[in-house]
Amino acid sequence: MTTFTQKSKKQQSRFDSPEQEVYLHLWRTYDCLKAVEESLFVQYDLSAQQYNVLRLLQQVSPGSMQTMELGRRMISRAPDTTRMLDRLEKRALIQRSRLPDNRRVVEIAITKQGLALLKEMARAVLEMHQRQLGHLSAAQQKQFVKLLKLAREPHEDATCDWLEHE
Repeated sequence: MTTFTQKSKKQQSRFDSPEQEVYLHLWRTYDCLKAVEESLFVQYDLSAQQYNVLRLLQQVSPGSMQTMELGRRMISRAPDTTRMLDRLEKRALIQRSRLPDNRRVVEIAITKQGLALLKEMARAVLEMHQRQLGHLSAAQQKQFVKLLKLAREPHEDATCDWLEHE
């Protein structure tokens, strides 16, 4: 017969360190929340990164944003931003233009169709976030954000500080 103490010791040994346990729980949590997100975005034929791009461009609309700035502001780094932008442009959700005085600089703007898609998705996105984390109290959510910022802090550089201003 296994006692509670024996189970506790056995469970503790599954991890090499307390930090590993925290990290693996964080990773598993991300995976669970990501599945909820993907089930919504697939209905709109979007990836989470494409949605993030549209939201960032919505914030500067009717203006535009340079590709480099967009890359810096994205939640997660996209290895193939150009191809992702190609797909959004093909769907007429964004438009790209080059600056006449510097052809290397590409400006990106959200289109009316892109704005309309975000408007169509707005309620479903709010409901998704409620399903993901609505079971936590407001105080728990604040504490969670504080802990996540604290965990991220030593690893962030100046290009990742945009989230602090949201």
